[in-house]
Amino acid sequence: MMTISLQYLFQIIAKAKDEQELKSQVSAEVGKYFTAKRWRLLFFSQLPSVYASFQKSNFQKALQLGLSTKHNPVLCYLVERHAPVHEGLVVSPKTWRLICPRTDHWHVMAGPIVSNGQLVGMVALTREQGMPAFNTQELADLSALCLHLSTWVTTIRSQTTSISIKPSEQRRLNFFEIKPLTPREVEISELVARGFTNAEIGAALGIQENSVKQALKRMFRKLEVSSRAEMVAKLSSFQFSNVN
Repeated sequence: MMTISLQYLFQIIAKAKDEQELKSQVSAEVGKYFTAKRWRLLFFSQLPSVYASFQKSNFQKALQLGLSTKHNPVLCYLVERHAPVHEGLVVSPKTWRLICPRTDHWHVMAGPIVSNGQLVGMVALTREQGMPAFNTQELADLSALCLHLSTWVTTIRSQTTSISIKPSEQRRLNFFEIKPLTPREVEISELVARGFTNAEIGAALGIQENSVKQALKRMFRKLEVSSRAEMVAKLSSFQFSNVN
């Protein structure tokens, strides 16, 4: 059986042609390397499945405290610092049990994927009760991995010559009904997650930049957040709870 090394993961990342290929080829190997129980390589631009979680009211209420930047210090650390973190770095074991009592999330570790100063994705890993906690060396290894992922994402996205929503994405969003956001707000939030500025979002959707600003204000109020990064993190947190 081949031993997975960081260099091997770096090579896979470098060869990937798009985000879907990156996820399919890297995700499982990352889980094996870190001996995780559950794991996910998540790009915030793939948000519709996150929105679906908002419609499951019981699920949302159960996770509201544990999976928000306001109450979850792990997610808050990731959003604020754009740096890898595990629960032992920010809280005591007893406090973490209160925040997240799930036995399959007994230990968690997450790292950021950053492009042009924007948090555009994350690597999330968990271990169940009885498994050892993530340590300092594993945190350093995740930092190296996230550096390569961030560089890859920035390079790939810089090769895009035009800012637009693919027809397939447009159709998917038009047929996607969610609460608390409207279909237009879904479109805006997806572009925010991809690192677009207000002007670029307006150009992509054919609306005024000021309309984008006003829409973001409404979205912030609905989601009870105060920044673009916090909004993306809150929407993605529901997928963070279901890593593989």
